[in-house]
Amino acid sequence: MMETIKSRIALACLALAFLPMATFAQAKNKPWPVPAEFKSKANPLKSSASTIADGKEVYDAKCASCHGKKGLGDGPKAKTLDTPSGDFTTAAFQGETDGELFWKTKTGREDMPSYKAKLTEEEIWSSVVYIRTLKK
Repeated sequence: MMETIKSRIALACLALAFLPMATFAQAKNKPWPVPAEFKSKANPLKSSASTIADGKEVYDAKCASCHGKKGLGDGPKAKTLDTPSGDFTTAAFQGETDGELFWKTKTGREDMPSYKAKLTEEEIWSSVVYIRTLKK
C-alpha cells in the first residue's frame, strides 16, 4: 500500500515537472484567427528597394527587439516574453497572407503589442514587405 502511494506521488511530481513545457507548447501553437476580410486584403505597396528599405527601418525600430535582426524570434527581449516571438523565416509564417500579417501587427495580442496607434498603415504595410525578405 505504501509503495503504491509513493509511486503515485512520484508520477504526480513527474507530471507537474512537465506541465510548464506542455503549457509552452500550447501557447506556441495557439491559433491566431484573422477576420476573413483581412485574409484576402492585398498589400497596396509593391516590393521595391524603396519599400524594403522603409520596411526595414520600421522593423529595426519596432520589431527586431523581440523578433530578432533576421526574424528568427531571437531578439534580446524574446527571452522575457511569456509567448514565443515566432520565426518569420519559416514556410508556415511566410505562407500567411500579407493581409494576415498586417492585421496581426495592427491589432496585436498577448505579448505582441498593437501598433494601431504607433504606426501608420503605410508603415505596417512596408514592414510586411520587408518581412517577406526574411526567408530561409
